[in-house]
Amino acid sequence: MSSFAPGQDLDALYQEIILDHYKNPLNAGLRDPHEAEVHHVNPSCGDEVTLRVHLEGEGEDAVVADVSYAAEGCSISQASTSVLTELLIGKPVREAAVIHADFLALMQGRGQVEPDEDVLGDGIAFAGVAKFPARVKCALLAWMAWKDATNQAGGGAALAAAASDPTAQEDPS
Repeated sequence: MSSFAPGQDLDALYQEIILDHYKNPLNAGLRDPHEAEVHHVNPSCGDEVTLRVHLEGEGEDAVVADVSYAAEGCSISQASTSVLTELLIGKPVREAAVIHADFLALMQGRGQVEPDEDVLGDGIAFAGVAKFPARVKCALLAWMAWKDATNQAGGGAALAAAASDPTAQEDPS
């Protein structure tokens, strides 16, 4: 996770974080065990991700035990996938769903949403990407794949619980 230094150019820092995740991806490579595997493609640019989710526990108590992936595409889509794994592995699905919702709101905010570093960690680097609608789909590719795979893996109850609990949106910790 990165933090800001006074006087540091925010755009340069964001670019540095994205390039670091692109060059040094976290949790890359498909692993077992997994309960679901999905393949998502961004038809507008050709980015692809095959993503596996392994959950431990059931229902609303399910935990994201692992997320692994194989991805091809631009630095934004691959860095976003790396950040996703850093943020969601080890979290209860319900908490991961809140992080997912915050990242989605950031990306759909067209650069007008102030990201919360405590929730999104390195995901705040994508605030600049949100200003470019053509790149938003690149950043969201893995996040949509994770939600799909988590539903297929049996985490749908926890995802639904997070979506229906407005207090969960305020504080995932």
